[in-house]
Amino acid sequence: MPIINSIAAFHHEMTAWRRDLHAHPELSMQESRTSAVVREKLAAFGVDEIITGMATHGVVGVIRAGSSDRAIGLRADMDALSIQEETGLPHASRTPGVMHACGHDGHTAMLLGAAKHLAETRNFDGTVYLIFQPAEEFEGGADRMVKDGLFRRCPMEKVYGLHNWPQARTGTFLWRTGPVMAAVAFFEITVIGKGSHAAFPHYGIDPIVVSAQIVNALQTIVSRSIEPIEAGVVSIGSIHGGEASNILPERVVMKGTARWFEPEVGDRIEAGMHALVNGIASSFGATAELNFYRHSPATVNHAGATGLAVEAAAVVAGQERVEEMASPTMGGEDFAFMLEAQPGAYLMLGAGRGTDDPQLHHPRYDFNDEILPIGASWWATLVERQLAKKR
Repeated sequence: MPIINSIAAFHHEMTAWRRDLHAHPELSMQESRTSAVVREKLAAFGVDEIITGMATHGVVGVIRAGSSDRAIGLRADMDALSIQEETGLPHASRTPGVMHACGHDGHTAMLLGAAKHLAETRNFDGTVYLIFQPAEEFEGGADRMVKDGLFRRCPMEKVYGLHNWPQARTGTFLWRTGPVMAAVAFFEITVIGKGSHAAFPHYGIDPIVVSAQIVNALQTIVSRSIEPIEAGVVSIGSIHGGEASNILPERVVMKGTARWFEPEVGDRIEAGMHALVNGIASSFGATAELNFYRHSPATVNHAGATGLAVEAAAVVAGQERVEEMASPTMGGEDFAFMLEAQPGAYLMLGAGRGTDDPQLHHPRYDFNDEILPIGASWWATLVERQLAKKR
């Protein structure tokens, strides 16, 4: 696998950066330490400019070479998740209830590795913008950076993102043109009944029974209201109600997520949820409130940019380790906001964890440091090929 030699030479440094970030995770819009580490590294590498302030903790490193006015952007995410880590590793999270369970620590380390190489070699003609984005998991960090003028302040032809993919073979690049990840919404349903002794349910209105009916009914939205060839999902991830075994509570709160690709499918899901939630609650004499928050649109790769990304992947990994995805994933990614504003592409990089191993968002997940130089080499290769010096 032809990893760039200069990047392979500091693989141990990237591993140390990644594990330091892993030990000090920060939630969305709280990435003050992570942002400071990124700024410190970029300054030490000798980048030409460091732009701060977008989306509060966003950082953009700027490296210029030659005389061309061409430019591309490379983006990594920095935030962690509200999960209690259970890996037991020496570099495990030191912050209770917060961990890097999605590999953003690795993404940041890979882009820092590319920054170090590009700043030292400057084997390109143009400008590269190294975008370190906060708040990917929640709070719409990509949307905030775009609205704060990312592409106005940093004019670029294309922008690229990369995500580790544990279930794929180590060092394998996965790609597809068009939708690659789903649109994401989060929701909260509050069902309000009438509390009573559990032995006398006829004196109350049981919000747990109402909630159970709602959970089951929500599954009919996709199976019976959406055209079968369209993709969508509605999932409840959290149900809270009551404290005692012999008391019917006053209320139940449920939280979940919905996913889709086509905007009209998202509209039908939201409308269907409102109708079912209110209708079922009313039929039991209860009341309910649904708060439906759209986090990000579908992540859609542009054909031309994807082709260039695939070519760079083949240079780094070999053609046999570059695979087209048969279908998009229902996972979500707020890089979608950048792709709505600017042509670009988003690829996956296999991390070689078996399906029985902890996957993304699992309390025992840990990024595979073996792929750090692979991802960094892909970033650098993208720049050196697209902004190639004239010969």
